[in-house]
Amino acid sequence: MLNLLLALLALFALANAAVLGLAAVRGRVWPRAEALGLGAVVNFLDTLGIGSMAPTMAWFKFRRMVPDALIPQTMIAGLTLPTMVQSLIFLLLLGVGLDPVLLLGSVAALLAGGVVGAGLVSRAQPWVVQALVGVALLMAAAFYILSILELMPVGGTATSLSPTLTIIAIAANFGFGILVNFGVGNYAPTLALLSLMGLDPRLCFPIMATGASLAGASIGIQHVRAGRIDLSIVLAMVLGGIPAVLVAALVVKSLPLTTLKWLVSFVIVYTAVVMLRGAARGRKMAAQTS
Repeated sequence: MLNLLLALLALFALANAAVLGLAAVRGRVWPRAEALGLGAVVNFLDTLGIGSMAPTMAWFKFRRMVPDALIPQTMIAGLTLPTMVQSLIFLLLLGVGLDPVLLLGSVAALLAGGVVGAGLVSRAQPWVVQALVGVALLMAAAFYILSILELMPVGGTATSLSPTLTIIAIAANFGFGILVNFGVGNYAPTLALLSLMGLDPRLCFPIMATGASLAGASIGIQHVRAGRIDLSIVLAMVLGGIPAVLVAALVVKSLPLTTLKWLVSFVIVYTAVVMLRGAARGRKMAAQTS
């Protein structure tokens, strides 16, 4: 089972890299320096457990790097390959000790949800995307604050779940896969859910990273081919992110991140409010012109 997932990761990574590389060559795209640094920072912190999607969305909005309606697509395409490196590391270190049915089922469900949701975000009105991104940011901030205050579920020591809980976990991951398209990261809700069910929190990481990797690859390929992303940003985030993941996972391994989490939480809440205000204005304008 583990070898199957590793093979799928390799296949999806090659496909994602090939599509991204060909698009960059055809468009004569060069990576942007700011996005290179952003990719390195957010993926370094993501590997250490602070997350990457919410900080990336906040920075995109703060710096106006990407139009609001294109933030989820550009972010997913830029974060996918570095997350695949994370997934490889987590699978090799922790995947052997995890129930294969739970692992494969959750990963497959997240991938399916990602594919289903990809069409939704591309057809959604800009104000709808703004609103969903704003809600996603508020959810992320809430999880950050809960983790800082040590109110997140502590989890148990289980390496598997009962059949009923396994089905619930797999179904939930399908929903998480749909929401990934709108910038709602699957890490925090998956960790909270499986920890509440009694799973060893360490064993959540292979599930979270592998599901996000495969879903992100599928989603990213669709958006690259459709031209709905900023390739210069995506390329830079990939090139900056992969080395940062390796350094964080193999060299640094852990850091005291409480102060940084508070700072990130405040920035995310502020950005969420800005996005929601923009969505409200966009909805009003859409209503007036209809």
